[in-house]
Amino acid sequence: MPEHGAGTGPVRAPFGQRLRRTMDARGQLCVGIDPHPALLAAWGLNDDAEALERFSLTVLEAVGEQAAAVKPQVALFERHGSAGLAALERVLAACADAELLSIADAKRGDIGSTMAAYADAWLKDGSALAADSVTLSPYLGFESLRPALDLAAASGRGVFVLALTSNPEGASVQHAGGDRSVAARIVEAAAAENSRELGRAAAAGPGAASGYGGLGSTGLVVGATVGSALAGLGINLAAAHTPVLAPGLGAQGATGADLRSTFGPAYPNVLATSSRDILRAGPEPAALRDAARRTLEELGTS
Repeated sequence: MPEHGAGTGPVRAPFGQRLRRTMDARGQLCVGIDPHPALLAAWGLNDDAEALERFSLTVLEAVGEQAAAVKPQVALFERHGSAGLAALERVLAACADAELLSIADAKRGDIGSTMAAYADAWLKDGSALAADSVTLSPYLGFESLRPALDLAAASGRGVFVLALTSNPEGASVQHAGGDRSVAARIVEAAAAENSRELGRAAAAGPGAASGYGGLGSTGLVVGATVGSALAGLGINLAAAHTPVLAPGLGAQGATGADLRSTFGPAYPNVLATSSRDILRAGPEPAALRDAARRTLEELGTS
């Protein structure tokens, strides 16, 4: 468990360092916690906040010792209003109690005091919604995310910034700009954040720098099904020292072989996300564990 300093809140290692250690020990699987109405029905559950919590805690119990992280899809809790958010708070607390890394898939993005408020909600010590990391949207400009970037660094948490998503509509924005595409500039900005973080650690001495494994705390979201887009846009993820959250494994069509081909030298930094492909094996925890194990084997880790 994290140590505590007098009046300072938890003292935790930087997110990139914690993620590197966890992936080295457990493999590269992130299990999405996506309580879609159809999945709830398939599990024999009602579509209500109580069922969301039961569904989510069952997933945590089943895969908590196999997954490197879990990723609750915030929108599927928000649709139940305050009761759904209260369920999410308890799920995130359970992740912390189990020392299981959490990624709040909230895709927040705004400017000024509004962005600062989002950062406080998802990254500030003492917030009931605070996760180990949160997904962010940079399409008001990467620097608009500064309140979240700074608070994540101060609290030992991380962010995953949308860079190259696999939905067909994304290319109209993310591929724009040719050799200086929007996606490439987002990757460059994240790389700069990580270079500064790793540089500070190196300056603090070998003890502070140990354990990073070259991985910073500013991550990127790159879809597992983007195929040749990275190469086509001239994006070098391996040089960015960034964790890569890659949704789309399994039900959305990507395989472990696809991920190795798509990400190449950056593949060791990829946290591959599978949601429906694992979740539809429930509700029995043993069946969920078996599905997670098969996915780990496909990724080349177990």
